[in-house]
Amino acid sequence: MPTKMHPPAPALTGRQRLILTLLLGAQFMFALDFSIVTVALPAMGRDLGIADGDLQWIITLFALAAAGLVLLMGRIGDYYGRKKMFLTGMAILTIASAVGGLATDPSVLFAARIGQGLATAITMPAALSLLTTSFEEGPLRNKALGLNGALLSLGFAVGAVLGGVLTDLFGWRFTFFINVPVGIIILALAPFVLHDLPARIKQKLDVPGAITLTLGLLTLVLGVTSVEREGWTSPWTLGLLAAGAVAFILFWNIEARSSHPLAAVTILKRPSVLLGNLGGLVTFSMESGKVFLLTLYLQRVLESSAFATGLAFGVLGAGAFTGGLVAANIINRIGAKATLVLGLTLQGASTLSFLLLGMDAGIGFTHILAATAIGGFGHVLCIVAYTVAVTSGLPDTEQGLATGLAGQTQQVAFTIGTPIVSAIALAFTTGNYADPATAEAILRGVHFGLLVNALIILATAALILLFLPARKEAAAEPELAAAEAV
Repeated sequence: MPTKMHPPAPALTGRQRLILTLLLGAQFMFALDFSIVTVALPAMGRDLGIADGDLQWIITLFALAAAGLVLLMGRIGDYYGRKKMFLTGMAILTIASAVGGLATDPSVLFAARIGQGLATAITMPAALSLLTTSFEEGPLRNKALGLNGALLSLGFAVGAVLGGVLTDLFGWRFTFFINVPVGIIILALAPFVLHDLPARIKQKLDVPGAITLTLGLLTLVLGVTSVEREGWTSPWTLGLLAAGAVAFILFWNIEARSSHPLAAVTILKRPSVLLGNLGGLVTFSMESGKVFLLTLYLQRVLESSAFATGLAFGVLGAGAFTGGLVAANIINRIGAKATLVLGLTLQGASTLSFLLLGMDAGIGFTHILAATAIGGFGHVLCIVAYTVAVTSGLPDTEQGLATGLAGQTQQVAFTIGTPIVSAIALAFTTGNYADPATAEAILRGVHFGLLVNALIILATAALILLFLPARKEAAAEPELAAAEAV
C-alpha cells in the first residue's frame, strides 16, 4: 500500500542551492571518471606502449580502489568529519588527474587511476552524507537525492561520449585534465559553503573489520573481472571468489563481536538496508552490462562507428535525467519501496524488449533510442529510491555508514556488471556456434545476455515487493534504537 504522502517540497534557499551545486558537481565528476577514459583506452595504449591485454587495468585499478575502500572512508567521515574527508578527496582527485594527464609511463598512469579511485572512495560517501544531513528527511531530501541520481546517471552516460570527443579533438590526456579546473573551483568554494555536524564522537576505528572487508571486496572484484580472461571454472577465478567469501564471513563475525564495529550488524540486518542495497546492486550492475551488450550489438552486428554508438545512448541520458527530476515527486506519492519496484520493472521490461533486435540497422537504432530512454528513466527511479531507502530513519551520526554502503554497492556493481554479463553472452556463443565471432553468433549471444539481465532485474523487483516492508514515515524502525546504541 502507498505510504503516507508528504506535503510538497519547500523551495530551496540560496545557500542550499549552492550546497547542491558543489556536491552534485563533485558526484558528477566521479561518475564521469568511471566511463570517460573507456573510449580513450586504445589511444592511451598506443602512446604509452600498454599491451591490449593490460588496458583493462586502467579501469580495474580505479574500481578496486573505489570499491575496496569506500565503506571504510564513509565510517572515517562519521568519526572525524565529512567536510574534511570531502576536501581531502577532492584534493587527491585534482592531483591524481593532473598526474594522469601528464603521464609518460604506464606505471604513472596506473598510479593516477588508483589515486582517482581512492579519491572516489573518500569523497562519494562524504558528499552523499553532507547532502543527506544538509536537507531534512522528507520531500526536500528526496528532491536533492533525485537531482543526485539524475546527475550520476547523466555523468555515466555523458562520460563515454565526452571521452570520444575529447580524445578526437585534443587527445586522451584531456580525459584527465578536465577534472583539474573543476576540482580547483570546488576546493576554493567548499570550505565556505559546506558545514559538518557541530559535534561528533570520535571512536577507535575497527581495523580488523576494515582489513577483512577490504580484502573481501578486492578478491571479489578481482575474481569477477578475471572471468572474461580465465573463465568461471579457472582455479584462479574460483580461488579469488572463495577467498572473498571467507573474508566476508570473517568480517561478519568480527562486526558481531566488536565494541566499535565498522558496520553495526544491527544496521546490516535492517530490511531497508539489505534489500535497498540489493536493488541498487542489481540496477547498477545490470545497466552497465546492458550498455556493454548493446555496444557490442551496435559495433559488431550493425558495424556502427564509435561516434554513432555514443549518439545512440544519448537518449538514455535524457531519460535518466528526466527520471531524476521527477523521482522525488513519485517517492513522495507512493513511497520508496513502490518506486524502487516500479523502476526495476521499467528497467527490466525495456531490457526484455531488446530480444526483438535484429540485423536491420534502422529498426535497431530506433528501438535502442526508445527503449533506453524508458530504461534510463526507470534506472534513475531505482537509484533515488534505493538511496532514500537505505538512508531514511537513521540518525545523522550513522549517515556516513549508510551512504558508504550505498557508494560501495554502486562501485562494486559497476565493476562486476560488465564481466558477468559479458561472460554469460560469451558462454552462450562458444557453446552453440563453431565461430562465435560471426554477426549471427554475436547477436544470439547478446540476446541471451539481455534475457538473463532482464530476468535478474525482474526477479529482484519481485523479491523487494514481497519482503521489503513499506516504511511508515512517522515512526522510526525498531532496529534504529539498537543502531543508535552502537
